[in-house]
Amino acid sequence: METNEAKYRVILVDDEPIILRSLKVAIPWNELNLEIVGEARNGEDALRLVRELSPHMIISDIRMPGLDGISLMKEVMAENSKRLFIFISGYGEFEYAREALREGAFDYLLKPIDHDELIEMILRAKKTLEKQLENDKLLHSVQVLSMLARERMFAEFIEGNPSDNHLRHMQWLENSELQDKYFIAVLQLDHYMKLYESWAMEERRLWLFAIRNILSEWSLAQGALTVFPFHSGEWVMVFPGNLSDRRESLGNDIIHQIKANTKLSCSVGFSHTAEGIEQLSEAYQSAAQALYQRFYRDEEGVFVDPAPELGAAREGKYPKHLESGMLECIRTLDDSRLMALLDETKVYIESQNFTKMIAERMIVELTVVLYREFEHMKLLPEWSLEGLLQELHSSGSLGEIIALLKSNLAKWIRESKESQSKENIQSVIAKTREYIANNYHKDLSIEEVADIADLSISHFCLLFKQVTGYTFLEYLTQCRIEKAKYILKNSQVKVYQIAPLVGYQDPRYFTQVFKKVTGKTPSEYREESA
Repeated sequence: METNEAKYRVILVDDEPIILRSLKVAIPWNELNLEIVGEARNGEDALRLVRELSPHMIISDIRMPGLDGISLMKEVMAENSKRLFIFISGYGEFEYAREALREGAFDYLLKPIDHDELIEMILRAKKTLEKQLENDKLLHSVQVLSMLARERMFAEFIEGNPSDNHLRHMQWLENSELQDKYFIAVLQLDHYMKLYESWAMEERRLWLFAIRNILSEWSLAQGALTVFPFHSGEWVMVFPGNLSDRRESLGNDIIHQIKANTKLSCSVGFSHTAEGIEQLSEAYQSAAQALYQRFYRDEEGVFVDPAPELGAAREGKYPKHLESGMLECIRTLDDSRLMALLDETKVYIESQNFTKMIAERMIVELTVVLYREFEHMKLLPEWSLEGLLQELHSSGSLGEIIALLKSNLAKWIRESKESQSKENIQSVIAKTREYIANNYHKDLSIEEVADIADLSISHFCLLFKQVTGYTFLEYLTQCRIEKAKYILKNSQVKVYQIAPLVGYQDPRYFTQVFKKVTGKTPSEYREESA
């Protein structure tokens, strides 16, 4: 029987060579999709083989000189409780066999060996291993989904728009990790857009995966509460407040770790101390504002935002409402509205009677925020932020500064629109629709599909909805349900088996989604289509 599945590994243990030879010859190991990876004549050698070869199943004599079968099993199970033991025992060793079962053996067989009975026993053991594997995969999926949901929740709180679902069902986070004081670190790769353009897609994924691994391992060792990617080339780390005195050293250490392991440079901004999940967005803004100082330096660095009381005047007067409107204009490439908001910004600054230094600092921060939005949307061919900031510094009046900003931003939006036209939005979205059609059965994320389109997530969402009339999730759900309807109409595959075939690991959730879309349960749909 040919199979592409990985074989389960088996070790045979018996002090009688004739029994070992009999087991090897009489059992159709290959047909059972099992592989004998080692043999041992005593318990000590068997233990060494188990540690070297990591078998799934051990078939062992129960009585051996030195380390006997039960003692061997105790040692092995203490290291990995999922390994299965089948014992072979003599008629006079019945009490040993009963003890073996109490200690966790899968089963036992009396000598002389009935090979048919042993094959039946091995098949049952194999089913147990397969069930373990299914459970491990399910647990892994649950852990991954839990991690993704947790990261998505953090992101939504950071962006200031947590969903009712998160507020209702995930208060455990507020009541534990963020109940006490904490602070945020935002790490950004320096010159990320240049790196992005130079990396091929697969190369980019490998680099970002490597950096995430470095950050995860490092932050865990440092006592961080969590770490996750937020924007392109940017990662967020949350630390408990008792580490706030170490912010400078933490930042320098992670910059060193990234450079030592990847040869890439990065900078880190640290927030002031916050408390409670409702301050998460403010803490992120604090860290991001600290990072703005990077643009005044020629090399990577660590930047710490002052305590809230020291920065209150700046934060209280910063035109956040105007910034939010401008960011939306960039996402929709609305240049006329953006120009109007820049005029409003000029009026606002004049009305506040800011000093030249404060007004310039505010405009620099605003410029950096807007530039980063272009970065996130992957719409920066050859625009230099440093050059623009130098021009802003050399301008003699507020009017000149605003006019310079309007000129550059209008140019960037115009070039972005032209770039979009050249790339043919329809063909880009068609490519993503084809990718969804070929991968709907997988755990497909919006990040993965946006990457295929070579667009930022926010830009991809905007264009995808414009072209298809659906959000990404609506389209993916529709695709999955259409496939499920076809299977229901043309086969007798059970409903719980259809769920994973169309991308749902939980059959109950699949049934809920199916009914929400079609108005019928899968069973009702099948009956009506018969």
